[in-house]
Amino acid sequence: MSCAAAATFDLVPCLKRHSTTTAINHLPLPKPFVRCRFSHSPSSASFSVGPLYSTPANNRSRCFNGSRSFYCSALKSQPSASLGAQTNTASEEERVVVLVIGGGGREHALCYALQRSPSCDAVFCAPGNAGISNSGNATCISDLNILDSAAVISFCRKWGVGLVVVGPEAPLVSGLVNDLVKAGIPAFGPSAEAAALEGSKNFMKNLCDKYGIPTAKYKTFTDPSAAKQYIQEQGAPIVIKADGLAAGKGVVVAMTVEEAYEAVDSMLVKGIFGSAGCRVIVEECLEGEEASFFALVDGENAIALESAQDHKRVGDGDTGPNTGGMGAYSPAPILTEELQSLVMKSIILPTVKGMAAEGCKFVGVLYAGLMIEKKSGLPKLIEYNVRFGDPECQVLMVRLESDLAQVLLAACRGELSGVSLSWSPGSAMVVVMASNGYPGAYEKGTVIRNLEDAEHVAPCVKIFHAGTAQDSDGNFIAVGGRVLGVTAKGRDLEEARDRAYQAVDEINWHGGFFRRDIGWRALPQKQFATKG
Repeated sequence: MSCAAAATFDLVPCLKRHSTTTAINHLPLPKPFVRCRFSHSPSSASFSVGPLYSTPANNRSRCFNGSRSFYCSALKSQPSASLGAQTNTASEEERVVVLVIGGGGREHALCYALQRSPSCDAVFCAPGNAGISNSGNATCISDLNILDSAAVISFCRKWGVGLVVVGPEAPLVSGLVNDLVKAGIPAFGPSAEAAALEGSKNFMKNLCDKYGIPTAKYKTFTDPSAAKQYIQEQGAPIVIKADGLAAGKGVVVAMTVEEAYEAVDSMLVKGIFGSAGCRVIVEECLEGEEASFFALVDGENAIALESAQDHKRVGDGDTGPNTGGMGAYSPAPILTEELQSLVMKSIILPTVKGMAAEGCKFVGVLYAGLMIEKKSGLPKLIEYNVRFGDPECQVLMVRLESDLAQVLLAACRGELSGVSLSWSPGSAMVVVMASNGYPGAYEKGTVIRNLEDAEHVAPCVKIFHAGTAQDSDGNFIAVGGRVLGVTAKGRDLEEARDRAYQAVDEINWHGGFFRRDIGWRALPQKQFATKG
């Protein structure tokens, strides 16, 4: 089957944006199904972020999943134009209705960028969240089961969805993209087989071994005694990772051998991560600076996105346990043009080639978590995610000026060789506000106030919602660990930081906390505190 079972659809519904409604039965009826085409052309301000890389042509590759087999290939259509800044002149673009799968801060940022896409007629988000719905960035479909492929396909057919963008890892690993593409619905994201790059750290490490991709030395274990013996031989600090998906919490950086033993027991003996922790990877602890690198991949070609850097630890100065991410900024000074080129050539491109050689082309976002080693200054791969990172997606989406819908469609069709990306100048920063107790047990239901005031306290501020709902009085309440992504743009990183923390300071939420030093590696240290 094909990544985009048809190059274009003959029937595309022209839905006007109706983004503030939260239930499907309140949606406006679509206009009659007709093809809608409007004109846009790339701006002369468009530029490429690094070169575009291609693997050797291979029209079709077969992927196997037990007894089930299918074909993943990108169906070529007419050549794509370069997609630069949004204007309203010459070249032809199709209109599209988009469904975003997920309900976190990453998905809110994707909805925000898609709503700004000139070729996007409407944006749905399932299940979405209260903040996405109230912001007007998408129509949220809260009762659509995103793990039920049949239900998602039925919704897409009913509402003429021409592109599905899958945000979280769980639907990817469960095969939602496989089923959508088989049904003839273009879906941006990897197949279940290709999603193993994130779904199994052992799979990723084996691929690195086979194709010469630089990564930390490691061994994989299912027996706790054998794992402990290896830890004793290697010494501390050392890293223990659950093999499968553990919601960003399956990594322990053990500073002592005893801590490493405890991590092994918690995963292999106590089973705190269930089946995800039935196998563990024991890995050398790399010393250096972490960075996030993103590339769009269409199965054969890869194009780099702008650089970004995350803050994984919960506490200031990168202390405390790992989290899903407490803040990020873009661009990241550590990722120079030379280093980005090296990452593409030594890590991203060999991965794209390797996946194709293994019989399963990768289509989607490759998010490489990197360590820039202190001793050598060279990048090593820590892990892959097969989706946009959260919170890095927030700073990337506020800076992206290209038509995101058309860029992602080009990836689905194997046409990234015709794409360049346009970004706003300056910098962006996001500060994550989390519920007290996160990443451990945290309180739910605490009220958050002054969000509207916070978005207007400084220019270029956007608050993305990750874990919010509304109570019976219409107040926003916290229902997740990471709750808000307070994002700002500025002429430089310092201005972006100041604006983001001005907005954070305006928010009245006694049940939450945030790091006060986002960007500390790139800027002089400056501490921020909430009022009162």
